[in-house]
Order: sequence, then C-alpha cells, then structure tokens
Amino acid sequence: MAYLSTVNLPYMLLEIITAFIIGGLLLGLQRKVIARIQGRPGPPIIQHLLHTFKFYIKELSIPRTSSMPLYVAIVMALDGLWVLALIIGPILHGPLGIVILCYAIHKVSEHGIGLASGSPYTKMGSCRAVLSATAEMPLIAVMALVYFKTHTLILSDIINYQIIHGPLIMQLPLCALAVFILLVSKAPYSPFGIVWGKDIVSGYKTEHFGVIRGVLMMGEILGYFVLLWCFLTLFLGGIINTPLDYIIGMTIITIVLGFIAALTPMVAPYHSVMIQWIFAVLALVNAVLV
Repeated sequence: MAYLSTVNLPYMLLEIITAFIIGGLLLGLQRKVIARIQGRPGPPIIQHLLHTFKFYIKELSIPRTSSMPLYVAIVMALDGLWVLALIIGPILHGPLGIVILCYAIHKVSEHGIGLASGSPYTKMGSCRAVLSATAEMPLIAVMALVYFKTHTLILSDIINYQIIHGPLIMQLPLCALAVFILLVSKAPYSPFGIVWGKDIVSGYKTEHFGVIRGVLMMGEILGYFVLLWCFLTLFLGGIINTPLDYIIGMTIITIVLGFIAALTPMVAPYHSVMIQWIFAVLALVNAVLV
C-alpha cells in the first residue's frame, strides 16, 4: 500500500480538474471528427465542456414519476465512482481491481439511472445497459489475463513490467483489441452505443435536466478519460511515460473512434452483444496460446 503515501489533496484536486478538461476536449474532438467526415462543419472542440457547464446553471427539473432520492443519489454516486477510479488509476497507479470494480458498478448505475425517473424511454435505456453489460463484462476479464502475464494487478508494477519486457500490446494483441472494442462501446455515437441510441431519444439520460444532467455529463467525461488512460497504460505502458505521451495517445485513439462512429451505423442490441463476445473469446484464445 505504499502508493497511498503519495496522497496530496491539492495535487489530487488539480489532477481531477485536468482530467475533466482533457476528457471534455477529447469528446468534443470526437464530435468534430464525426462532423467533418460527414461533410458538416461541426461544433467547436470545446462544445462538450460548454454543454456540461451550461447544464449547471439551468433550472433543475425532476419528473413526477421519479423516485426522487434515488433519482439524485445515483447520479452523484456515478460521479463518485469515476472520481475514485481516477484517483486509484491515473493519479496513484494503484490496484487495477478497484478500477475494474468501479466500472462494474458504473454499469449497475446506468441501469439505476434509467429506472429512477420512471420514463419508458429511460427504462428502455436501462434495459439496454444491462444487455450491454453482458457483452462488456467478459471484456473486463481481459484484465485478469494481464495478471497471468505480469503476475500483478498494481498499475505501477504493470508499467514496470512493460518497461523491462516490452509493451503488452505486442504480447497480447487480441486482448488489446478486445479492450479497444470496449472503448468503442463507451464512445458517444459508436456502433455499440445502444444505451443512448437515438431510437430511444437519449437512452437512460432522457429525463435528466439542469444540474443533475451536468453532474451526469461530468461523470461520463471522467469515465472516458479513465478508460483511455487504462488502455494506454495496460498495453503501451513501456512506450508511453510522460503526460504529453498520454495526451497524444488519447488524441489518436479519439480520432480513430471518431472515424469508427462516423462510418459505422449503430448495430442492433443483440448484435452488439454477439460481436463483443466474439472479441472476448478471441482474447481468451490469445491468452491461452501465449
């Protein structure tokens, strides 16, 4: 637990703010890339951040059909989960298992957010959240395969392993591909983004307005940043070392995700599960053969 001795609250707060700004700019960049590919000028790159701040000053509206304590608390919990994952992962380089646990609880939170408002649209989004979890959780098991390769789940030790033995993307390429598919599923407007498909308005977020929507968007921004950071750290930890390296790597991945989202239509929910399971099985085969 030596990594806990490095806790510095002002530094930690600065890192959280930095992650929020970078994550928001990356999501704005993805929208810009999608728009350019589709022949539109698109919004400015800072638009996602502006939208988030805009909701903080708008009137809070809570549906009559909602379970009010749960409606508010579960959104706050979602933010808390990603703040915890950010602290344990990018800031402290601590146990990967806690980051994985935060993501797993996040999937439960998506389901709860949809149910709490009582809207049929959000209920459909929450049902799809459960369905998508059946596809994404096997991909999280890829992290266990990283453990069998490195014999550790401490992120700082995984980085050190890659410095000595080379990046894991060369040793477990199909595992890296499976985790990349997970990134695709969490990127907005992606072919696997079934939980907020336009056919159900905005999915589980349809009935969230005002400051509650702003808090929800902040959690999504931090989650996107953490997932990008984990992918780069787990599979390119021996190459990417400095903050600038991470920013460049995250930017490249975001541009690739933008291309995928712009050129690939959203697949049907059950097809999404099937495709992601295929990549999970390939990752397991890769781990067995290596």
